[in-house]
Amino acid sequence: MSRAVERARALLARPGAWLGAEGATYALRLGPDRRGRISLSLDEAQFRALVGRPGLSPRAQGGWIARAAVAHGDSPPAGRPGLIAGERDLIDETGRLVRKTANLGESPIAWLARRKDVSGRPWLTPAEAAAGERLRAEAEAAMRGAALTMRWDALPRAGLGGAAWGAGRAEPGDRALSAARRVEAALAAAGPRLRPILNRICVHGDSLKLAETGLGLRRRQGKTLLKQGLQALAEHYGIG
Repeated sequence: MSRAVERARALLARPGAWLGAEGATYALRLGPDRRGRISLSLDEAQFRALVGRPGLSPRAQGGWIARAAVAHGDSPPAGRPGLIAGERDLIDETGRLVRKTANLGESPIAWLARRKDVSGRPWLTPAEAAAGERLRAEAEAAMRGAALTMRWDALPRAGLGGAAWGAGRAEPGDRALSAARRVEAALAAAGPRLRPILNRICVHGDSLKLAETGLGLRRRQGKTLLKQGLQALAEHYGIG
């Protein structure tokens, strides 16, 4: 695997090199589109190695480019700065190993935690960042369940009766359902004013700018609401 990964790293350093999903594999091309010849095919493990180094950023035309290429002028699409779409092997509600789509990059909270203001101070405190990451992890665990709704407040409060989920729908496993209830409890603790920004950034993975636009907020207003929401989460979780 290391030889293929090292070759991929060398190829990705070339101008115009990019990766694209090709079924169960990832194709590395040097041309501008899919009509170009595939220079190298990689499996999931090799792709994840490239996520770690040199790092990958979304490509405006689809696929991914080396993060180093972004610094030289290839701008990734705005909206989700930490999004690197891929797949992870997860245990489903029946105990079987299944492959599901997942973000292999850093979360928006982790991205924001690395940012500093004009005075050189971090945007988020360690407690705020930890609270946001915990909500994100709980939401990811909840969505591993089959057909699990994103409306956390609509979850059944007891039992796993099929009628509560609709005829013919698969029922989520106990772990996913428990995680979903914890997500709802955390969002409810933040309150109706702060819940939308937390839902957008911690659960859906939107960037701060995209969340502000989607919620109709003024520039910088989202940052204030997010910090207040993360502080409420930290208090709910007992962090800090």
